[in-house]
Amino acid sequence: MSEPTPGPVTGAGSSPGATPVISPVTRIRDHASARPDAVALRDKHLGIWREWTWASYWEHVEAAGHAYLALGIAPGDRVAIHAENRPEWLIADMGAMAARAASVGVYPTNPAAEVGYLLADSGARVILVEDQEQLDKTLAVVEECPALAHIVYLEPRGIRGRYSHDKLMSWEEFLELGRRYREDRPQALGEVIAAQQSTDLATLIYTSGTTGPPKGAQLTLANVEFAIQILVTQGAFTDPPPGPKDLSLSYLPLAHVAERIFSTWFNAGAGTQVNFAESIETVPANLREIQPTILFGVPRIWEKQLAGIENRLSGASWLKRRVGRFWLKVADRLGHRLVETGGAPTVAARLTYAVGWVCYYRALKDRLGMRKVRYAASGAAPIAPDVLRFFMGIGVPMHEVYGMTENTAVATANRPGRVRLGTVGEVHPGTELRIDELTGEILTRHAGVFAGYWNKPDATRAALTEDGWLRTGDVGEWVEGTHLKITDRMKDIIITAGGKNISPSQIENELKASPYVREAIVLGDGRRYLSAMIGIELETVGEWAQRQRIGYSTYRDLTEKPEVVELVAGVVDEVNLRLAQVEQIKVFRLLPKELDHEDGELTATQKVKRSAIERSFHDLVDELYAGSAS
Repeated sequence: MSEPTPGPVTGAGSSPGATPVISPVTRIRDHASARPDAVALRDKHLGIWREWTWASYWEHVEAAGHAYLALGIAPGDRVAIHAENRPEWLIADMGAMAARAASVGVYPTNPAAEVGYLLADSGARVILVEDQEQLDKTLAVVEECPALAHIVYLEPRGIRGRYSHDKLMSWEEFLELGRRYREDRPQALGEVIAAQQSTDLATLIYTSGTTGPPKGAQLTLANVEFAIQILVTQGAFTDPPPGPKDLSLSYLPLAHVAERIFSTWFNAGAGTQVNFAESIETVPANLREIQPTILFGVPRIWEKQLAGIENRLSGASWLKRRVGRFWLKVADRLGHRLVETGGAPTVAARLTYAVGWVCYYRALKDRLGMRKVRYAASGAAPIAPDVLRFFMGIGVPMHEVYGMTENTAVATANRPGRVRLGTVGEVHPGTELRIDELTGEILTRHAGVFAGYWNKPDATRAALTEDGWLRTGDVGEWVEGTHLKITDRMKDIIITAGGKNISPSQIENELKASPYVREAIVLGDGRRYLSAMIGIELETVGEWAQRQRIGYSTYRDLTEKPEVVELVAGVVDEVNLRLAQVEQIKVFRLLPKELDHEDGELTATQKVKRSAIERSFHDLVDELYAGSAS
């Protein structure tokens, strides 16, 4: 892999009389000019954190941009990136934007068939792959992708000297090609950047595909810049807005719009420092090392952190358990008070927390890697209020936010001091949002609404009204006239045999708030009662079983233990106490395996594919409704 080396800060001018377009690329170039030696990116190389200055970052972006030009990439072409989060992901992305091409993120977990679909559908001309595993996926489908002309690999291990293909080149060869092209045509990339238009396609972000093949949402430079203006420059999330002193940890897939915002666009727009996790498995350790100031996570991340705390506490010594339980009860009371005040602590709460900080919370947050977090957010899927309240209670300023790929993730957010638990917050400035009076569907309209789905005009017409409103597919309601509450996806609403409309996601989130539950799928459409298929949290339930001296060999074996079934039954009973009778789970079954993306049960973003689950586990569904007249 190429070592980051400082280079000259060169770049675009603009033609006389033209107004230059501001883009993430020009922003990175400006950071490199204003503070070339400041650190923009950090990643671990051979166990040591390695720093990439703004000058080094820009030099690599320039080299990548020139390399694309040397390969014949033209404005509007697509470039795919199939890798884990790392500096090269951002370099390849920003280099493509500099060449006026559009990036197409491919999830590292995508199997070969999905890789082939994305490459063929997008018509990508270049793909950047991380290693031998990802290269094998591309080579397995390369014949199905006629537009694909070049494959660039990052890690040579297992590839160099073993693979021979006329489309193949290494990352080093790719960058060297760009540097030679720059030497021969030093103004080439600058001229292309100067010709950027706000309507240029910046990226194709594919939807998760819960109900069908993924669709490529077209985000333009204007869309991206609107998101930067609202979320970064105006600080619609944070107070004060993000800036050069802020640190983030990049670990969620960069193919997802949320991670693109918090890593790529926060970095370009505000000059934040991005630190790349070594892998998803090392995130807890990397959090402790980095101690980020801004932290974004999907519900699964926050739920797992909470489950880990409960797990470690259960396995601690008697004294540590007593101390921990005491201060967590105090945190629970603090969390409830913060909920009542919108997240703004009272004087009494501050004093109580100050004592708890010295005795317990400082050490706990330090172990979690959240000691310096000034803004934390959960988004991309609903989360149980209990989980948010827990983190608020221990001093992590939590905020639930809402947006989607098709509106560049700009819709609503809970703001510091104005948090309403159970809602996704207030509408961002410069954004219109309304709820359809007949269907309850949420619609948004602003400059970040996408340009449509790639090569899918019918789907685009279905998503956008004639006057520019985006149909989100989410059902919502207003709380106190200011805060938006998402009740469910329109397609997921359950209508029971008795005609009752039930929101399954709210019940599922209540169940998943337990450290013992990883997945919950509520069923009951057209049925007389609700049931659930529940997936256990293997690590937490496994350690619980060991403490109870219950032996097991596999995940399936563990789920078949009567004691485990009884443990989960207790969780279901506890949740049922908080639900109306028609919403209560009458019967449940434990899933015999962990849900998996490669088996088609989850999307790349870990969202459950309900129809696929019901097909895969039809025998369980039959058991749940055995003897039922419906």
